[in-house]
Amino acid sequence: MDFTFTEEQQAAVEAARAVFSGVAPDSVPSPALTPGAVAEDIDRRLWGELAGSDLLGLTLPEEYGGAGLDPVALFLVLRESAKVLARVPLLESCAVAMAVERYGESGLAAELLPRAVRGELVLTAGANGRTGHDPAELAVTARPEGPRAAPSGRAPSGWVLDGVQSAVPWAQVADRIAVPAHTGEGRAVLALVDPARQGVTLADQVSTSGERLAEVRLDGVRVEARELIDAPGAWEWLRDLLTTGTCALALGLGERVLAMTAEYTGKREQFGFPVATFQAVAVQAADRYIDLRAMEVTLWQAAWRISTGAGGPLPPAGDIAVAKIWASDGVRRIVQTAQHLHGGFGADTDYPLHRFHAWAKQIELSLGPAAAHEEALGDLLAAHPLA
Repeated sequence: MDFTFTEEQQAAVEAARAVFSGVAPDSVPSPALTPGAVAEDIDRRLWGELAGSDLLGLTLPEEYGGAGLDPVALFLVLRESAKVLARVPLLESCAVAMAVERYGESGLAAELLPRAVRGELVLTAGANGRTGHDPAELAVTARPEGPRAAPSGRAPSGWVLDGVQSAVPWAQVADRIAVPAHTGEGRAVLALVDPARQGVTLADQVSTSGERLAEVRLDGVRVEARELIDAPGAWEWLRDLLTTGTCALALGLGERVLAMTAEYTGKREQFGFPVATFQAVAVQAADRYIDLRAMEVTLWQAAWRISTGAGGPLPPAGDIAVAKIWASDGVRRIVQTAQHLHGGFGADTDYPLHRFHAWAKQIELSLGPAAAHEEALGDLLAAHPLA
């Protein structure tokens, strides 16, 4: 078996490293010192550089200006982005674009995707529902529009959305929000909503990392039939993609934090010796390295299932749940150990470690904490007993 990445995937990593090399994690005010959001907008300069380097269309077909690579390439780039706390909707915009290409109406894809590849269009998704604890699609209802709604055998001309999606990332700067919803028959659908449309209200929220989120309230919002994706599995596939991408962010962040810790403990001396040479310090660092390797292998297992559609004893959701359990627990342990081994220096707001700690907490809880995925994994095991 060959576990190495392809030349194209490795080239994407090199391009991403070149773009992210100029990004400073402390380019915005500290979330610890800022009562609201640390900035009103995404990092537009970086967003433009990602578009100019063809990194926003890695996983889209060439007909839309993309490179035609698989999701693994996106996850590799996300891993690099987390090492510098890149303030761009790379995961959300690319994942929604992939869902539109895979499941959406061809006219909608032709309208949106070339602009998304060029960075002219920002896409995001509401994946947290009303509270973050219940399935996101249950927070919004989608009903066929008016008296023309769905005569037998005919598709409706439009849909009306009502409900709330909470903690939607980058919603204030997005051009379309992918909103999961449920129909009267209980089917999960995915609507592409313009936030400027009548009936859409955005209320500011702030993430643990200090970035702007939004509560998106939909009150009788009309979308055209082509703007609603009702293909079976579309929302579930997007949710799985977002969850796996979050694991890639956790891995990249954890790798950077452990490297910072190794550098600091290698220079910090006690009793005339670097503290890295003390057994207690070395053992803690080794434990966190093991966490990273477990996060890595479970991430690529989930990414492989998504990218290839390969079968297994459990559906892909099982591998994704395992990856998110390790990502959530692992990244939390890594930043906690880093804070401990840095001593008081780790809490200094002039040093970037506290920013990584805040981002790690946000990533840990995004798309569900470890406990939620442990419960989902238990349900999958009960439904698919292993021989």
